[in-house]
Amino acid sequence: MKKALAILLALVMTLALAACGGNNDKPADPAPAAPSEPAKTPDPATADGGDKDYSGYTIRIYSNSNSTERTTWLINEARDAGFTISIDDNSVISGDTAAIQAANENKDGDILFGLNETRWSQVVGGTYENLKLVDWTPSWSAEVGEYVYPGQAYGLVIQNVLMLYRNDELGTNGAELHFDHWADIVDCGYSWYRQNKVGGTTNANINSAMLYAFVDPASPAGGISVDGWKTLWKYCEEGKSGGDDYKYGFDPLNKGDVQVSTFYSSSLYGKIDAAGESSDKPLKGTMEPENWALVDIADGTYYIAEYIGVLDKAGRSDEETEAVKAFAEWFGSADVQAAWGEEFDSYPCNQEAANILYPDGVPEIYTLKNFALTKVDGDTTYAEYVASHSSEWTNIMTNLGFYWADASGAASEPDWDSLDWTTLTQSAG
Repeated sequence: MKKALAILLALVMTLALAACGGNNDKPADPAPAAPSEPAKTPDPATADGGDKDYSGYTIRIYSNSNSTERTTWLINEARDAGFTISIDDNSVISGDTAAIQAANENKDGDILFGLNETRWSQVVGGTYENLKLVDWTPSWSAEVGEYVYPGQAYGLVIQNVLMLYRNDELGTNGAELHFDHWADIVDCGYSWYRQNKVGGTTNANINSAMLYAFVDPASPAGGISVDGWKTLWKYCEEGKSGGDDYKYGFDPLNKGDVQVSTFYSSSLYGKIDAAGESSDKPLKGTMEPENWALVDIADGTYYIAEYIGVLDKAGRSDEETEAVKAFAEWFGSADVQAAWGEEFDSYPCNQEAANILYPDGVPEIYTLKNFALTKVDGDTTYAEYVASHSSEWTNIMTNLGFYWADASGAASEPDWDSLDWTTLTQSAG
């Protein structure tokens, strides 16, 4: 993504943003700037347009979008905008489960951001006893479309899990791949990569995509038909895992070790831009692929949106709450989200930010059908269905031994007709 975007962002970032209900007009077109000039995020402003310094209160943030690079960037940009924040990087808190548990246990959070609909539907629904959200509507709320829990949480970043394949001599040799469902990968006739552990946000999203075609609310197997678990087992058994060498699916595809693989949309283009640094047979072409393509899947793909919400923290003063809301207003604004997206190859929920990043149109990877928000059980979306069953799915996979690191550790395939699903959906501990 990091191409000529800095040209578009450089002067846009200098516009002031109203922290509490200020001007939300679209910025004027920026004048050209040197491509190497870094994007600047705007300073916060009060409703009357005057700058205000909120740095006297340290805003405690919990997030799983917390790589060292992201936390360093956010701390520095927030400081320049008049905020003091505290956020742990992923050496301290890693993954959505750790982030949400830490926030719930420590009870000291002001801001929760990142995660996905699975976790946010749990937060909004009161699953976590110590996490309540302040009623809050930012000035940019109308810009995030369907990615909103009105009055509570608003979308920041959209990403999805993708299924990619090589179409050169190391892949399908020109043949196109068309599936009805994600699970059709097990019968595609090509080699594929699969992750090697149950946990992790990306792994969980791939599992959710694989199981989508097998939703069965009446099934005792976690609301998924037994055929779904058989298919997921086959995905593990016949797929290639790189153990600790391949944390995600980009590397094995980039090196030609497999023909089909999975990866997430955030960072894809940046990874392809740098593909030649780690392979002598790299993937080529970003917006116009040369030797790879997206598998055409009729169901679409499983999107996740990362949201931001203001936590109701006991003992926080009205003035301190104002500072927290002002930070959330600033961080979710078009200019800041465009800068965040340009820096970390992410696609914003905020459409004004997306227009800044992609004036020539939305990339193909973000135009795919989104089945996360498809209704699968009455008024329940698939994302909500995943949220309500995710612990059962994790328990099933753990209890049955899914996702061995290599063939030497492979578990024996279960006798599917004799399983006690009531026990398997419970934690082994």
